[in-house]
Amino acid sequence: MAEHDYPEHLREMVEDYLDALDFSSPLPDDQADAAGTEGLVEAMRYSLLAGGKRIRPVLALATCESLGEPPQRLLPTAAAIELVHTYSLIHDDLPAMDDDDLRRGRPTCHRLYGDDTAILAGDALYAEAVRLISERQEGGPAVVVGILSELSRATGVNGMVGGQFLDLRDAGHAGTDALRRVHALKTGRLMACAVHCGLVLAPPAEQVDAAYRAFARELGLLFQIVDDILDVAGSEADLGKPVGADERMGKVTYVSLHGLGRARAMATQTHARARELLHAVPGPVDDLVALTDLVFARHS
Repeated sequence: MAEHDYPEHLREMVEDYLDALDFSSPLPDDQADAAGTEGLVEAMRYSLLAGGKRIRPVLALATCESLGEPPQRLLPTAAAIELVHTYSLIHDDLPAMDDDDLRRGRPTCHRLYGDDTAILAGDALYAEAVRLISERQEGGPAVVVGILSELSRATGVNGMVGGQFLDLRDAGHAGTDALRRVHALKTGRLMACAVHCGLVLAPPAEQVDAAYRAFARELGLLFQIVDDILDVAGSEADLGKPVGADERMGKVTYVSLHGLGRARAMATQTHARARELLHAVPGPVDDLVALTDLVFARHS
């Protein structure tokens, strides 16, 4: 497969949708009851609209596209996944978690608005993600419930939150398999969810479905390996935050476990496997290829 440009048209679609989101209720009574919560919404939008490549929602839209569906059909779900991702970043940055002061070159949410507001902003983003899917995702009740099920599985005890707990308890110190399990939950499950939601909307043949799911697992692994490499070899200017945080906190990473050279080789191999799996997808996969290449080659 040849290299392709990153699907900026999908990123722009996501960006416009997120920018237009109104977290107020359409019901006048609800709006009156929520008077005074403007500061909470400001904190939510501050973190949500911080920019970036929007990898997860773009992945959802590119999957939908490859399944022969207009990407707009999955846009509410794609946006909801970005809301959930933003909530996770806000909470990860808190002093009780990773204690980070910068995110994408700007003060983290808790540094600007306080720990209490940051916690509530994360909570609200998750709730608004559920509302977004429930109220705006087309396809009927079965699709909406299926997507909500995928999202809850990807973010609960057997997903992102469980992975964060294991990471905080240094479960990765047990070795390669344990480290992979931690990050499969913490990082990989939400990445895979973006693909799985497309499969809920437009179910393919069983063999093709399996290829998509295997691709999603490899892409999540690739993202984490590259993330670990960037924490050691990346640029603070590119990352928008200090490098070396994992080492300072004593975290086990693919670099600390295998060395920088081996981690880079693992990233190369995982990138190749992810691309190879897309050969089993019959639809247009140029945007999925481009996204995979971006994850492999990214600097931030």
